[in-house]
Amino acid sequence: MGSPSPKHTCLKLVISNKEQIFVKGTWFSSYFDLFITDGLHSWTCHASEEEVEERASQWDQPVSEYIDLGEKYLGFQQPGSVYGFDDAGTGHKRLSWTFEKEGTKLEWRWKCQSSSNSKKTTADILDFLMDANIRLSDEVVSKTESFERMKVEAEKCLTQSEKLSKEKEEFESAIYAKFLGVLNAKKKKLRELRDKLSKQATSVEEPVEEDAQSTDRTETFDEEISGEEVEKDDVGTSKDVPARRGRGRGRKRK
Repeated sequence: MGSPSPKHTCLKLVISNKEQIFVKGTWFSSYFDLFITDGLHSWTCHASEEEVEERASQWDQPVSEYIDLGEKYLGFQQPGSVYGFDDAGTGHKRLSWTFEKEGTKLEWRWKCQSSSNSKKTTADILDFLMDANIRLSDEVVSKTESFERMKVEAEKCLTQSEKLSKEKEEFESAIYAKFLGVLNAKKKKLRELRDKLSKQATSVEEPVEEDAQSTDRTETFDEEISGEEVEKDDVGTSKDVPARRGRGRGRKRK
């Protein structure tokens, strides 16, 4: 496997004295290159693997962490950090910035030498910025077009959803109406059956009452008849009671 592709950053840096510079960084896994221009002059910094490893060891950092730190602070100007780009003698400049580590304020700095070809260094930085701007513009256009397509699709989906919702409501209303019709018909049928059963129960109960009354009258009549028969038996069939003579005139004996 080959080494990973380097990362690139380009920062328009506003330093403390209001000076503005452009800093382009190319970040490898164990070293980095810096290209700096103020529009008129330019500088470069080529940090070798040995130099990066030495600086990282001074801060008890792995090389990868040290590289990531530089990429972070030169990819975007970090608030709260003090940046500097000061003279270092003989046409050199020192690029620096401050940061905190475990409560301790530290300063990251590297010496940059004058570019051997200032125009080319400045042109390379401008070309990178133009290419980056074109890529960003293309990305914005692409995302805008994608957004518009998604917007159209969303409107179609919304219209379809409203249509389906309306059809659902109409379907439910029709189903409920049919259900109520069937339910009311069932209720009517049940009422008719209930009334029919009620009438049948009434017609069955009435003869039973008449039979009961007839039975009561028969029993009473039987009791009365039985009483009369008892009286007749007492009078006409008794053998112990002698017959009484009538009170009519009897004949006189001579």
